Order: sequence, then C-alpha cells, then structure tokens
Amino acid sequence: MLGRLKRRSDFLRVQGSGRKWVSQSLILQVVDNMSPFCRYGITVSKKTSKSAVVRNRIKRRLRAVLCNVLPDHAKPGIDYVVVGRILGETCSAEMLEKDLLWCLKRMELRKEPETGAKNEG
Repeated sequence: MLGRLKRRSDFLRVQGSGRKWVSQSLILQVVDNMSPFCRYGITVSKKTSKSAVVRNRIKRRLRAVLCNVLPDHAKPGIDYVVVGRILGETCSAEMLEKDLLWCLKRMELRKEPETGAKNEG
C-alpha cells in the first residue's frame, strides 16, 4: 500500500531526522515510519522556480514516477520525501525513474527482487 504525506509536520520530521541522497533531477529524503506500508510526499520550492506552473509540472511528473516505482521497488515502513529540482521539468520520464531507483539503491532501500519463476530441468 502507498500512502501520502500531507501535513507539514511529517515533511519536517523527514527533513530533520532522516537521511537524504541527491541526484540530478531530484533529492530523496527518507525516515522510518513504524508502519507496514510506505508513504510519500513531494515538494518543489520557489527556489527551484518562481513559476507555479513549472513547479506543478515537476510535481505531476514526480508523482507519476513515484506511483510506478515505489510499490514494486521500495522497502515498506519508510516515509519518502522527494524534492524536485529544475531538471525534473525537462528531462525524460525514464531519467526521473532511473534517478529515483539509483537513490533507492545508494541508500540501500531497494526491495530484493522476488524470484517467482522456478528453475525446471
């Protein structure tokens, strides 16, 4: 299950007591949430762009990537906050996904791949 962070206090908790990793198009901040599922939050500051249109575009693109990647590749029990960077507006969706997976791997938060296929023979 994938939940959302909505309160400012949740974002501040992740920022204050969590770990972070920086990539070209995003910054990933994480902290344990003591629950069996993961939650995510997205933020893009005015420092990134003064235009609300640009900030909202970055948020939409990040939300799409997070909803595709986190359920299958991220460890549960963790709050993920993604801070959008200006490159997130113009880069490809594949690059955003690659950056997110790279951050998860570097922070050792990637799920182990499940081996569903049996070796026959």
